[in-house]
Amino acid sequence: MSQLIVNNLFVFILATFLGFEVIRRVPSLLHTPLMSLTNAISGIALVGSLVLAGAHETTYATILGTLAVTASTINVVGGFMITDRMLKMFRRRTERPKEEPPEAADTKELPAR
Repeated sequence: MSQLIVNNLFVFILATFLGFEVIRRVPSLLHTPLMSLTNAISGIALVGSLVLAGAHETTYATILGTLAVTASTINVVGGFMITDRMLKMFRRRTERPKEEPPEAADTKELPAR
């Protein structure tokens, strides 16, 4: 293997390990903002993959760009769906006003005039 491939592989493995360790140690309170940040990063990857797919440099690059567009789109949409679902967990439930049953309304006495 050439030295460039070895260096790139080393950086990739190091970034994967570092990313895993950072995400693993995030408190649960910060997961929702972190998901929003990763969705933004995935959006940047989507723009980059669109540029790659639309450049028409080679057939191989166009195919890889199209696959990257598909994967990035799935990641962005799924991430926003999960973030929305997580945010719904933190919403306060509003209590509905208690309504009297219809039978109770018939038995009420009318006010005196």
